[in-house]
Amino acid sequence: MKENNNSNASGGGIGFVGVLTIVFIVLKLLGKIAWSWWWVLSPIWISAIVVILFLIIDFISFFIATK
Repeated sequence: MKENNNSNASGGGIGFVGVLTIVFIVLKLLGKIAWSWWWVLSPIWISAIVVILFLIIDFISFFIATK
C-alpha cells in the first residue's frame, strides 16, 4: 500500500480577515486605539455580511435563471 505524502497540501491558515481582527484586538487591549468593540470586530461582521449578500444574490439569480 502506497502512502500519499503530499507536501504541497495547504492547511488553509488564518486569512487576512483573521489577522486584521487579531491586530485590532491587540491594539485595543494595548490602548493604542480607542475604538468601540463594534469597530474592533468589524472585519468579522463585515466579511459575514458580504458572504450573506453574495449568497442572497446567488439564490436570486438561481431562481431567475430557472424560470
